Amino acid sequence: MPARIYQPARTAMSSGTAKTKHWVLEFAPDSAREVDPLMGWTSSSDTQAQVRLRFDSKEAALDYAEEHGIEALVFEPKKRKPNIRARGYGENFATDRRGAWTH
Repeated sequence: MPARIYQPARTAMSSGTAKTKHWVLEFAPDSAREVDPLMGWTSSSDTQAQVRLRFDSKEAALDYAEEHGIEALVFEPKKRKPNIRARGYGENFATDRRGAWTH
């Protein structure tokens, strides 16, 4: 059963990087989901799709996959350049500010 190893991206609702430092091994779904005709619940007989393992490094995830005979694909993260200003937020209120105040 194939799996994928990736480093999760930050959520769209925050600018923080919490929960993005670990690597995740996640199994691909083996069978399609079915809708129960009576209740309308979605179900599947594939229990591996519920498994999500976290590792401290990509190498640890690859070692685990190799040790257990799991075929895994590695997806490298796309890193962003940090937007860090020299003086930060306090520059907006500095007395030696270069630009004119607009408010």
